Amino acid sequence: RVLARRFHRSSETCHRYFRIVLKAVLKLYKYVVKSPDDSTPPEIMNSRRFYPYFKDCVGPIDGTHVSASFAYEILGRFRSKGGTMQNVLAVITFDLKFTYVLVGWEGSAHDSPILNSALSRLGGFKIPDGKFYLGDAGYGVRPGIISPYRGVRYHLNEFSKERPPKNEKELFNIRHSSLRTTIERGFGILKKRFRVLEAEPFWSFETQVDVVLACCVIHNHIMGVDPSDLVVQ
Repeated sequence: RVLARRFHRSSETCHRYFRIVLKAVLKLYKYVVKSPDDSTPPEIMNSRRFYPYFKDCVGPIDGTHVSASFAYEILGRFRSKGGTMQNVLAVITFDLKFTYVLVGWEGSAHDSPILNSALSRLGGFKIPDGKFYLGDAGYGVRPGIISPYRGVRYHLNEFSKERPPKNEKELFNIRHSSLRTTIERGFGILKKRFRVLEAEPFWSFETQVDVVLACCVIHNHIMGVDPSDLVVQ
């Protein structure tokens, strides 16, 4: 609607070409959003805090909510604390590039079944042999996903110079948390870069899903050509 007013074109024309560009961007997904190689990430290799303890870690995994709108009949399933949302599962590298994205789940869905769906679907999420991802406690204990110890301090703001780790479990948790915050930063950059992800959408749900994937594709492209982009700072 904004484009129609600015360039004096009909809304139908703008929507039609929006769909053409959106489909073109989605064709780049398999080339831009791809699994990392088997090498140890330099962010781990070059750190005495993380190497060799996390040498087989290839990135963190987590979910985030994205604003969505739906038909009234299914509205309840997508309702979350922040309103009506779709749940997005994503995997990211330590240089802030998405390597897998699963969209379209209900905002009320829990982490574990979404991950099960990602692992079981054809062409879905794959965990390389001998490697692992960092997940929060919501993913439980499973091969290839390392969660923090429960019942002990975990979040970075719970530690300080005056309150350092007291045992091996707390030491593991603070290092786990330090690495896993990468995906929280990635989600933050994505939503800051593409404000549409936090606005109430007016497209069909199919298009809403495609828009999230397209934003991840464009984000990865930007990180490849301009990793020092101001949004990242």
